[in-house]
Amino acid sequence: MKASLNERLRSLPFYILPHHAISWCIFKLARIRFRPFKNFAIRIYTQLHSVNMEEAEITDKYSYESLNAFFTRALKPGSRPLDSDNSNWVCPVDGMVSQAGAIDNGRIFQAKGRDYTLLELLGGDEAQAEAFNNGKFATLYLSPRDYHRIHMPVDAELKHMTYIPGRLFSVAAYTVRAIPRLFARNERVVCQFETLNGPMVMVLVGAINVSATETVWHGLVTTIGSRIKRFDYAAGEISLKRGDEMGRFNLGSTVILITTENFELDESIKADAAVYMGRNIGRATDL
Repeated sequence: MKASLNERLRSLPFYILPHHAISWCIFKLARIRFRPFKNFAIRIYTQLHSVNMEEAEITDKYSYESLNAFFTRALKPGSRPLDSDNSNWVCPVDGMVSQAGAIDNGRIFQAKGRDYTLLELLGGDEAQAEAFNNGKFATLYLSPRDYHRIHMPVDAELKHMTYIPGRLFSVAAYTVRAIPRLFARNERVVCQFETLNGPMVMVLVGAINVSATETVWHGLVTTIGSRIKRFDYAAGEISLKRGDEMGRFNLGSTVILITTENFELDESIKADAAVYMGRNIGRATDL
């Protein structure tokens, strides 16, 4: 669906809003532990968003020490079982498919009439982009009500992580349709892994109010600075198993999973489909 006039008008303020200043304020407010304030914030938040607390490990929303702790809550053990076929990769997050499919000669589909290049998404790393020029992608949107932890689709070893500074446009569906090259303009963290079936990239895209992106091996990654910064890891230094937590967002944002062309997305992974961590997302075709 192409952006309507209303959606384009609603998106206009994001061009002038002080994205990072707003997100810095949210970062501070979300970590206040003063009980009356954090309980008030959690109450307002859950009134605005339909959060399912029954599946949370701690079901009492006011037991969380801060609004941020509530955002990044854990789920009850077993609430997201992994697909039983170990050859299937699993969805890394709860959320919705924004778009998914083939990367067309280095271009990724964003919305009707809009795409962006894989090269710019990866921060201009030509060698990295070359491996995925005709690969597959799945853009997965996490809404404010969703579970905000990110998990591994498959066993993999981390090769390098790149922090890429940028804007913090909203990643809601209407802004994705209205703002050109949105995912390649927003602040993001690019994590490249090596799997038994070749390389894989997970791009953690920031957004306004998403005041921190974290990985389990580095901690807080966002707002490292105003320049691209790469972190390399020695062989075997960071190895994660299928289903392991690899990072988390505060509030909602987007994960873009990028694979080589030797990968087949599951037929359920299509635009606007709901997804859940642990469900089948596809499999490598060279097994």
